[in-house]
Amino acid sequence: MSSLRGKLRLPNQLGLQLRAWRSTRGKSQLELSLDTGISQRQISFIESGRSTPGRQNVLRLADALDVPLRERNTLLLAAGYAPIYSEGGFDDQEMRGVANALKRMLRQHEPFPAIVMDRYWNVLMSNDATLRFFGQFIDMAARPKPRNLLHLMFDPSGMRPFIADWEKTAESLLRRVFRESVGRVIDARTKELIDRLLAYPDVNAEWRTSPAIENAPLIPLSFVKDGHVLKFFSLVTTVGTPQMITTQELRVECMFPLDDATEARYAELMNAASAQ
Repeated sequence: MSSLRGKLRLPNQLGLQLRAWRSTRGKSQLELSLDTGISQRQISFIESGRSTPGRQNVLRLADALDVPLRERNTLLLAAGYAPIYSEGGFDDQEMRGVANALKRMLRQHEPFPAIVMDRYWNVLMSNDATLRFFGQFIDMAARPKPRNLLHLMFDPSGMRPFIADWEKTAESLLRRVFRESVGRVIDARTKELIDRLLAYPDVNAEWRTSPAIENAPLIPLSFVKDGHVLKFFSLVTTVGTPQMITTQELRVECMFPLDDATEARYAELMNAASAQ
């Protein structure tokens, strides 16, 4: 193990990362010490590069700081240990049980749209209602896979022209990126996604830097079809106690009609789509 640690460990990367996570979570060394049972002096030594903790202490620190599994692997590497959290593909054998459960969830949410997304809002699975509903507005078959929900909403050639009060919705979606990011941390790929969204026409960069505080219990997502406004809200589900990176980063988003008028009009649209 000592040879592995010498080979993998980068100079004081663990201390720098630990300090960054502490700052992100707003915890002092004393608070982290009380949470983990690791002395404040030892934490100070780790952050200054004077000490390297054992594997279990790295994991205790990561757990106390609510570090996502992907980033826990990075902490382990920085300390000189091999990663322990696997990142299997969504179609891998070890993900089959989770995938089957998600398929059942999507089927049970019919006749309303439901999708499974990864950390970066790429759609991995969807139920039949999703394609039928969005197909009433745009040609979904023309959208490249993996389809990204945020690009679908921001793209002028996507759903954007059909979203009521688009600017307010777009601002709310950008706030959701920050609020729902894994571990409440914006990593490099998420930042790249945000930058690409901000590059669309008429997107205000201040939506990223000055997120407003939402007072409403939910933010509706409204679409305009043939002069009718269809109002929905979403429930987002994550996998509890995940042991794989892939599983932790999954989100299931289920759309529901916000009022009776939307539910009635939605049923008409779906009946028309089925008849086509």
